[in-house]
Amino acid sequence: MKTRTYPQVIFCAFVMAALAHGQLAPPRAGFSFPQKRTLTYSVDWRVFPAGTAVLHFDAVGDRERLTANADTSGAINMLFHVSDHFQSNFDRDKGCTYDFDKQTVEGRRQINSTLRLDYGQGKSILDEKNQVTGQAKHVETQIPGCLTDLLTGMFYASSQPMTLGQSFVIPVVDAQRTVPVTMKVESREEIKTTLGTFKTLRVQPTADAGVVKNRGNIWIWYTDDERHLPVQMRARLFWGTITFRLTGDVDK
Repeated sequence: MKTRTYPQVIFCAFVMAALAHGQLAPPRAGFSFPQKRTLTYSVDWRVFPAGTAVLHFDAVGDRERLTANADTSGAINMLFHVSDHFQSNFDRDKGCTYDFDKQTVEGRRQINSTLRLDYGQGKSILDEKNQVTGQAKHVETQIPGCLTDLLTGMFYASSQPMTLGQSFVIPVVDAQRTVPVTMKVESREEIKTTLGTFKTLRVQPTADAGVVKNRGNIWIWYTDDERHLPVQMRARLFWGTITFRLTGDVDK
């Protein structure tokens, strides 16, 4: 039986203590979030090409800025136009999100929102406006401490140890609540993309509430190495399956 080293035991104890208080555990020793890097994913709906998602990392002082653009293309764009833009700013050393902006155009639905986390006052501040109806809302909610957002959380998970058959929990701020998202490491698989063949760990995020629960079944395939780079993502919904595959990885 494989035993844990003393540093591993201390790290795990620290992680459990942090999660017990609803806060993010720190990234594992030696881990670095990508900087000045662009990741491109092809998006398929069922067996049809549906669009492209492009994510870009930038270093801004002691923080990291992550932007993401997702746009439909081809025949899918004629059926249901999507143009979503996201931006998150988070602490590079701790992973804590400071603000998360969304501009979503999905069919006739057009929503702009900004979520700001004020750790000094212990609250999240949401401002949202429906660009079609003009309806706006402002919501302030108490938060327990350091949290991640839905976009950054996928990459924050890369900073945590991944052991086959085990799970870890990420507290995610989801609009008006904090949702514990369980990340279960289910299996080892080989994934092929246009960039090559990757040995990966398949991870399934689950939650009892919020967007993760409402998105049906979700899986993320992370490279089985120190990077834990997401090379494939899949959401199985009642109206079909959407798959993201890594097709571009550029440092710039």
